[in-house]
Amino acid sequence: MNAIALQPLDWLNLFLYYISLSLLAVGGAIATAPDMHRFLVERQGWLTDPQFNASIAIAQAAPGPNVLFIALLGWNVGINAGGSGPAAWASGALGLLLCMLGVMLPSTTLTWLATRWGHRNRERRGVRAFKQGMAPVVIGLLLATAWILGSAHGKPSTDWPLWLLTAASTLLVWRTRLHLLWLLGAGALLGALGWV
Repeated sequence: MNAIALQPLDWLNLFLYYISLSLLAVGGAIATAPDMHRFLVERQGWLTDPQFNASIAIAQAAPGPNVLFIALLGWNVGINAGGSGPAAWASGALGLLLCMLGVMLPSTTLTWLATRWGHRNRERRGVRAFKQGMAPVVIGLLLATAWILGSAHGKPSTDWPLWLLTAASTLLVWRTRLHLLWLLGAGALLGALGWV
């Protein structure tokens, strides 16, 4: 792609775009990828289709949160605007920073404020009811996730070693202070030995 010229107002628009998108990312940041494509590739022409797709593919393949694809999109916009050499790296870092701050700042602030409000009002009947009502929802979602992950392994209803390992891990997490990394390592070892 040829170098693009971004003016200070363009950088501001990039930041404001991600701020506006932040609160729409209800299904996670990846749910807003089609609109990001529309804005970055089709409307602004700051990225090419291959750059957009590669940013998502690389971030999804890398360990860590899936929101990292936004950092790569910002990096690529900056690299395209910076030309080559140190200017490209500086522009890439600026694009990365603006996109990540834009997408994280509103949702993080809202979460922080809601948590503070909930903690201050924890004795209110509505807050207690919300917390008690969310507990079965969270447990149900965790069980559904376990079922889906178990299904990827084969037939989850007949894979008793997997369910035994899941139950044992659940009890250990619930009743001890054993760090989760030890449980993940034990699960990896049992999988490598072919026991689960």
